[in-house]
Amino acid sequence: MRYTPAGLPAIDLVLEHASTCQEAGQARQVQASVKAVALGSVAERVQIQPVGSVWRFSGFLATPKNGKNVILHIQEFKTP
Repeated sequence: MRYTPAGLPAIDLVLEHASTCQEAGQARQVQASVKAVALGSVAERVQIQPVGSVWRFSGFLATPKNGKNVILHIQEFKTP
């Protein structure tokens, strides 16, 4: 947990995704890692979740000032 200059709680994390989907009639394993950030009360709630637990996140994607990759800004999360 860190705090913004305005004193708002913030947490940076990496979300891992793994699933199977159908592509061209074949099963395909999908894996992805996404950088994410949560602020305020959402950051405080994320911090107490066990590492490796399963959640469904919602929010928006944004490109940071350095222009590398995208970051998911988590606005809410719940169990799937």
